[in-house]
Amino acid sequence: MSDLEVRENPDQKRFELRIGDDVAGFAAYRVRDGITVVTHSEINQRFRGQGLGNELAKRTLDQLRAQGARVYPACPFFSKYVSEHHEYDDIIED
Repeated sequence: MSDLEVRENPDQKRFELRIGDDVAGFAAYRVRDGITVVTHSEINQRFRGQGLGNELAKRTLDQLRAQGARVYPACPFFSKYVSEHHEYDDIIED
């Protein structure tokens, strides 16, 4: 999907996966003691089954890395994702 992007919406404290004008999913976060805690993620029902959860996780983590953030994946999906993608070990807090 060439029109897929993930961008931060700081007012709502979430990263949004957008396809065109649609918000297809999001990853909510909060910052505590300088650590970005990813608390919840979801993909809109009509966009499920396309691997978009993985895209959301990858692109969110890439943006957080670029910001120099440390990340704690409290969200079960993000926790599983980082356990399978060790390229993010350098930014993950236990």
